[in-house]
Amino acid sequence: MKVDAGLFGGLGHIPKLARELEEMGYDGAMTAETANDPFFPLVLAAEHTERIELMTSIAVAFSRSPMTLANIGHDLNAFSEGRFILGLGSQIRPHITKRFSMPWSSPAARMREFILAMRAIWDNWYEGTPLDFRGEFYSHTLMTPMFTPTDRRFGAPRVYLAAVGPLMTEVAGETADGVIAHAFTTNRYVREVTIPAIERGLARSGRSRSDFAITCPAFVVTGSNDETTEGSRAAVRKQISFYASTPAYRPVLDMHGWGELQPELTILSKRGEWDEMATRITDEMLDEFAIVAPPDRVVPALKERYGDIFDRVACTFAADDRNEQQARIKALQAA
Repeated sequence: MKVDAGLFGGLGHIPKLARELEEMGYDGAMTAETANDPFFPLVLAAEHTERIELMTSIAVAFSRSPMTLANIGHDLNAFSEGRFILGLGSQIRPHITKRFSMPWSSPAARMREFILAMRAIWDNWYEGTPLDFRGEFYSHTLMTPMFTPTDRRFGAPRVYLAAVGPLMTEVAGETADGVIAHAFTTNRYVREVTIPAIERGLARSGRSRSDFAITCPAFVVTGSNDETTEGSRAAVRKQISFYASTPAYRPVLDMHGWGELQPELTILSKRGEWDEMATRITDEMLDEFAIVAPPDRVVPALKERYGDIFDRVACTFAADDRNEQQARIKALQAA
């Protein structure tokens, strides 16, 4: 199992942090498209590291065009010498239409076409295949030598797709190199919904499970003392309640009989009552969505819950010193 860590903070801190993550033994460093661009930090990380893989988890696909991301994906993969993974996500309708002012329709079908269009562009660049992609949402039919990258030694980056529902997960299995399972998931949901959907997508593309990676950022509640543990517990409750307020994620709650909580949390979120939302997450829910364990039990608990499913995981380890943290990273890698 590969172990990833977040690469966050101001650009000035990225070179030092990226080097530290590589030295500690992490397999991957991930950025997220929240308050900052997800690609700029990875340029700096690529320049200041040699081994660690660099991934967006995630970059918003529908705020861009396939050509835009084909270019960015090529540049980062070439500059990092093949270490870049383009992790994509759809976001949700309000953000795409109201924040990015971009169109929204049929997200699974649009994402399938988006990734296929990117691959058609890369096939033109790396294989010389004529560019003639004509779809319902995207059309790419023009490419000249001036706009074709010249440094093609490392080819196209791997593409991972974030997915929660079965339709988008099937698209990941059919068109991507891996799926980013949402942190807002449970052991039961992964086994009963996510895995079967991946298998359907893989069958559609004529591939097997060995051709595909499953990665997931895991909620972890832990700490070296009661104070830090309670701080971790409160922070994870807030995260879970935020995701639980999203209508698109209700099926995860429904599977456990908690679906009626979703509209209640949506109302609270619109009022900005974030602290109140967290109080609605019970201990039972916390145990389903997160690994709740003392530091020395986090790795065994992750292994027991997901060791036979995930190929890579992103999580935070509470440790009193760097050597202890490195030991836990190695233990999880061996899981």
